[in-house]
Amino acid sequence: MSVSGLLLFCFAGLIAAHELRAESTVAERDSRSAPTESSVTFSSVHVNGPYIAITFDDGPSATLTPKLLDLLAAHHIKTTFFVIGENVAEHPDIVARAAREGHEIGNHSWSHPNFAKMSEEGVRSQLRRTDDVIKSATGLRPTLLRPPYGSITAREKRWIHDEFGYQIILWDVDPYDWKRPGPAVVRNRILKETQPGSIVLSHDIHPGTIEAMPSTFDALEAKGFKFVTVSELIRMAIPQASHAPQTGGSAAPNSPSSTPIQRPSPPGG
Repeated sequence: MSVSGLLLFCFAGLIAAHELRAESTVAERDSRSAPTESSVTFSSVHVNGPYIAITFDDGPSATLTPKLLDLLAAHHIKTTFFVIGENVAEHPDIVARAAREGHEIGNHSWSHPNFAKMSEEGVRSQLRRTDDVIKSATGLRPTLLRPPYGSITAREKRWIHDEFGYQIILWDVDPYDWKRPGPAVVRNRILKETQPGSIVLSHDIHPGTIEAMPSTFDALEAKGFKFVTVSELIRMAIPQASHAPQTGGSAAPNSPSSTPIQRPSPPGG
């Protein structure tokens, strides 16, 4: 090979090596910035302490939610409400009160459809309308989403997180209060299943649920549990060894414990 040919060959090799390193750097940067399933979806959180998050879906209810807010104030408990946009539009004052009293407000869709069976544009409309009405009522946009029935595809999780910045909140304790089994059953199911880091599902649109809450709060407090909002619980997350055994309904840190049971609509989560 001539000297000029050798130089040309070496130069081409240097260019190829530079492009390969550049592509590798871009891929590495993209992999670091891309959100993972465990950073977006939560059913429970691994925490160091007796902290739990009680959540209430499907409100606000004109009569029941104010009663619940009175009860929460009496117990000095902060909780997270996943609200339906249609209901917020009808009762913005109740949502404004909840936010003013330190409760967290999350998006639970406009009319409680099954996201997994909808088009992207349909889901986007549900989220945007509810996002706007929550902002109008409280002055703040929500940062959390609970999909109705816990039904959402992996692809939806990704683009919703990218577009709205939402973390997707499921649950690991479900008393099935939407079946209206009675206050005692709701209370006992919550007490049996709740453990540190739990996210408890319930609904502030069923009278039996509100009736169950005074004794439920008392019993949980007697067990030493401390109540925080979902976002506060997530901020408390600590690493958990990958080989640690999973017990009860707990999940690996910042990840879903399991896919929630899909219930026929309505009502559900």
